[in-house]
Amino acid sequence: MPVCAVHGLAITTVEGIGNVQDKLHPVQERIARAHGSQCGFCTPGIVMSMYALLRSKIKIDYDNIETSLQGNLCRCTGYRPIIEGFKTFINIREGDNEKTTPCAMGQDCCKFNKKNEDILFNKSEFKPYCPTQEPIFPPELILNNQYHTSFLFYSGKNVVWFRPQSFKQMLILKHKYPDSKIVVGNTEIGVEIKFKKKYYPILISPKLIKEMNNIIIKDECVQIGAAVSLKDVNAFFQDTIKKYKGKAKILEAVTDILHWFAGSQIRNVASIGGNIMTASPVSDLNPIFMACSAKIIVSSLQRGKRKLTIDQNFFQGYRKVAIDKDEVILAIEIPFTDEMQYFKTYKQARRREDDISIVTAAFNVKIDKQQIVEEIKLCFGGMGPTTLFALKTSDSLKNLTWNEDMVNVAFKSLNNELMLDNSVPGGMPEYRKSLCLSLFFRFYMYVLNEIKFDELKIDSKDLSGSSELPRLQPTSSQCFEIKDVTRNNYDAVGIPVPHVSAMKQATGEAIYCDDVPSVEGELFLCLVISTESHAQILSIDSTKALLVPDVVAFFSASDLLKERNKMGPIFKDEEIFADKIVTSRSCVIGAVVAKTESAARKAKDLIKITYEKIQPTIITIEEAILQSSFYQEQPSKLEKGNVNDAFSKSTNVIEGCIRSGAQEHFYLETISAHATRKEDELEIICTTQSPADVALRISETLGIPNHKVIAKVKRIGGGFGGKETRSSVLAVPVAIAAYNLKKPVRGVLDRDEDMQIIGYRHPCLIKYKVAFDDDGKITGVIYDVYANVGNYMDISCSMIARAMTHVDNCYYIPNIQVKGYLCKTNMPSNTAFRGFGAPQAMLAAETMIRNVADALGKKYEDIVHLNLYEEGQLTHFNQMLTHCTISRCWNECIESSNYWHRKQLVDDYNRSHRWKKKGLTIVPTKYGISYQTDYLMQGGSLLLVYNDGSVLLTIGGVEMGQGLFTKMIQVASRALDVDVTKIHISEMATDKVPNSQPTAASISSDLYGMAVINACDTLKKRLEPYRKSNPNGKWEDWVKAAYLDKICLSATGFYAAPKIEYDCEKNFGKLFEYFTYGVACTEVIIDCLTGDHQVLRTDIIMDVGESLNPAIDIGQIEGAFVQGYGFFTMEEMLFAPSGEVLSKGPGAYKIPGFSDIPKEFNVSLLKGAPNPRAVYSSKAIGEPPLFLSASAYFAIKEAIKSARADAGFGTEFTLEVPATCARIRMACEDRITEQVKPTVKKTGQPWNIRP
Repeated sequence: MPVCAVHGLAITTVEGIGNVQDKLHPVQERIARAHGSQCGFCTPGIVMSMYALLRSKIKIDYDNIETSLQGNLCRCTGYRPIIEGFKTFINIREGDNEKTTPCAMGQDCCKFNKKNEDILFNKSEFKPYCPTQEPIFPPELILNNQYHTSFLFYSGKNVVWFRPQSFKQMLILKHKYPDSKIVVGNTEIGVEIKFKKKYYPILISPKLIKEMNNIIIKDECVQIGAAVSLKDVNAFFQDTIKKYKGKAKILEAVTDILHWFAGSQIRNVASIGGNIMTASPVSDLNPIFMACSAKIIVSSLQRGKRKLTIDQNFFQGYRKVAIDKDEVILAIEIPFTDEMQYFKTYKQARRREDDISIVTAAFNVKIDKQQIVEEIKLCFGGMGPTTLFALKTSDSLKNLTWNEDMVNVAFKSLNNELMLDNSVPGGMPEYRKSLCLSLFFRFYMYVLNEIKFDELKIDSKDLSGSSELPRLQPTSSQCFEIKDVTRNNYDAVGIPVPHVSAMKQATGEAIYCDDVPSVEGELFLCLVISTESHAQILSIDSTKALLVPDVVAFFSASDLLKERNKMGPIFKDEEIFADKIVTSRSCVIGAVVAKTESAARKAKDLIKITYEKIQPTIITIEEAILQSSFYQEQPSKLEKGNVNDAFSKSTNVIEGCIRSGAQEHFYLETISAHATRKEDELEIICTTQSPADVALRISETLGIPNHKVIAKVKRIGGGFGGKETRSSVLAVPVAIAAYNLKKPVRGVLDRDEDMQIIGYRHPCLIKYKVAFDDDGKITGVIYDVYANVGNYMDISCSMIARAMTHVDNCYYIPNIQVKGYLCKTNMPSNTAFRGFGAPQAMLAAETMIRNVADALGKKYEDIVHLNLYEEGQLTHFNQMLTHCTISRCWNECIESSNYWHRKQLVDDYNRSHRWKKKGLTIVPTKYGISYQTDYLMQGGSLLLVYNDGSVLLTIGGVEMGQGLFTKMIQVASRALDVDVTKIHISEMATDKVPNSQPTAASISSDLYGMAVINACDTLKKRLEPYRKSNPNGKWEDWVKAAYLDKICLSATGFYAAPKIEYDCEKNFGKLFEYFTYGVACTEVIIDCLTGDHQVLRTDIIMDVGESLNPAIDIGQIEGAFVQGYGFFTMEEMLFAPSGEVLSKGPGAYKIPGFSDIPKEFNVSLLKGAPNPRAVYSSKAIGEPPLFLSASAYFAIKEAIKSARADAGFGTEFTLEVPATCARIRMACEDRITEQVKPTVKKTGQPWNIRP
């Protein structure tokens, strides 16, 4: 929002409602104590959304909470702990938020047998919330009318801002400046200025124009001022609907769609007039206005007022309306409805909340008492460059009877009238056309249900198509135990201690990279990236850029020695600045440095680069296979047994494949860096999981010793592997600029830049051929694993190695051959992502197992039971499984989820519902814990004890929300027998712990936990004489005595894990330290008409050994599940055939939101399963749970099978990952999809392709 727009208002920030030093606000306290803050970067925004809700409503319910959080995202927590913390603000009876479905364990359920301490947080400890204690609006702003009523004029360097007092003044300004823009919320204009490089020098605010800000009820309609916010429209309409029941069906449609319109932050400021004038082809509201023939009143200074109808002539082209430049929208009139008039609107998007639509539809029909259609209008958004009125179809339906024959006429006519080809912008032509027909069918069923004529015989199965999926309130349970074995007073291990930085994160006081205060003379750096996917650079002209005021320098390959213009974690195959050739649109060609960010961003767009395209441009795996474009001459290979013999002797052999797409990390804090030269040294603060690697890359590039480059990381706002190697893409150029210019330099990637440059989870194509006997016992498998690596190797060779060792998932395969292919393409270099190839590989294994069951006509669960690993068996890389708990996890999940009973209930439901289908399934996982590279299996720590008894701990790992610092403080508390409040970790710094490994592979707690214990043991030995001489003393006494005796109170710790005894040539040995096991049961419901789905319930049993911190571990399980759920069902990176990244921000790329989590989410930690191979018998947990979310994907497949069977189609079908709404709908083949498919013409290249 422009600063001018808040003139005279008071702005309250997260820092303004509470802080750690004085007092936390109850919202801040509850999200922190409920474990709702992990990396913390999203927490201030979530806190303020909840705070705003409490300030705006006296009594709230869960729907209010969920609605207020629609515009907020979190990538770490899985949302459940945030919801549970905020539910405490609802005035409900004790127990209302508990799960209501029975547990198979009955009264033995852990929920009924919890000790007081076996809960994640105690609600009774929260301070009560009192609305009367909130800060008041500043009196000086109330008393001074100048702030609220005066004409305003601000003039800046590039923009002039007007705030007229009257409508006449508005018209005068609009007459004088016809190209000016009227700004209310700036939700569209701000985007156009930033991303489309539009320039609007004159902005006018209608805030004081009374006629544009009121709502009037007239006899035939409701008149809404054009500047009224969508929030106020919604509130007014909801009140009006209650008073005018029966006449307000259009108003009901508006309120229905407004719930799904963007997020509350947008609805609070966006205006109804702005929505009309934007004329977006995917507008949620404009199809409603067109379907109801709404009228708008416009006025100009010279011609006065006139009234226009929003019809097929109103939207004249892409974002063009039939309003003259000097005219201003005064108001819009929405008519009341008649008794036999039916009006409904529908929206389909990738994500239900806070998403732009794929297709919107609004239907308006008047039917007489003989069921004859008198008037009808069918309007659509997302079917062309403008909102579309299906005029021919609407005319063809008039005077027809409202029955199945009429539906058939509508289908045929819509198919002919709504024409899309395969190159249509936005893609998905078949799905979009199918949606239009499906949504009309839904409207047809809705009207039938509303009419309720006795003579209408409606099949009750079909009535399920009349409504959308219901909104449900989530419930949850968490089961764990706290061991009481010889616990001393200060031992915090195993206790659900909140994240140590949670309070700071909740108050906005936590420091991230870009929070580092600016200093005098600081400069800002922007990267210049390629606009071609594969081309030769002919010239780079920075002349115009360097003329921009405040621009200081431009760096490119010409500023570096050739041998120093290289980087890469393993192979130095990446150029810091592309010199002669660019191999993807992520290639950095140069960097602009300026005194301000705005100057740097303006100048980077003025760098002129001339290219000559190089062919071929390879984007997809199939293109790479066709062109034999691989990084290796021969694929990686892993073999066990004799596969040829297994296949020759087998009675059953089937083949298949599974494809998975790219997944964007979407950490909330984008890549950032801040470098300062100090004499001949350099200090770099950056968002990285690998500070030592960043420091090494910089030292190599600058040609200075590593000990003169200090990298520091206090915390990062999420990582998930995306900041393991790719942080150097920005950090190194920032360091180059700081060192050469001898000035502090800062760089922060915008979200769109981050999404284009950093890379993704590897898209994979995995082919398999499996041999099995008549019982379903697997005897042999051949896997071909193809990974889309992108334009640089990065650490993809390690990724393919992990994928190849996880293609078994949890199943014993005696004979196997695995080949791994690294496809060299011209998409951005793909990199580590939570799971690191294992989820894609395990997906193939799970798909294969289910195909075996289908081929034999047997239950999937029986095939699993037959092939599931057992204690002492050898994996396909010949590691013996010890302490194997997968069978225990499987059996406990079957029992606690009430699996077999619910399976029957799902079957019963599907028999009685045609257009809604449920699916239920269960999925196991086995995840190996190790870097798989021996030299990486080490960790260091530094322990400093001060003479007041306080302890400063530093480890080589990075805190990125996973709770590493918290766990290490707990480990130190036990090792030193000291209260956690005395121990502090400030940051990770390479001058404290050198040569550290990336914080990755889920193993950091294991390595650094042992290193911490090592350091603590050293200190304890030094203090032991003082403990013995003063047995009744305290920690502080012993420390003080040692200090006075000149005893060293600092110690380093180090841990080297046992050597990896694995021979890759012989495929034998111990590759992993141990395995983390888990099982998930998930139930879903799908909407067969739209492809929407909802996760109804998930039950997880996870073996985490003896948890160091149950709250953190459960948080990691839930967060991994929801992130994986996004990968398997929702998150789709889109690429053009040219290689352009189409998903450049949160508007185009959708991660799960608050309403997407399982409606019942039950997590249990396996009891009695200590792990002897890690710190205090714990297990690694960050990555292992992610694959369990595949249970949602496979449950969706089960639901689709039922839908296809009802429609007379076979149960064999392809469902690629992610299982988006489009893929789900098109897999639910029926008469609609069969009619649509032949009408989509193939004319040229598709809009997007699968990488």
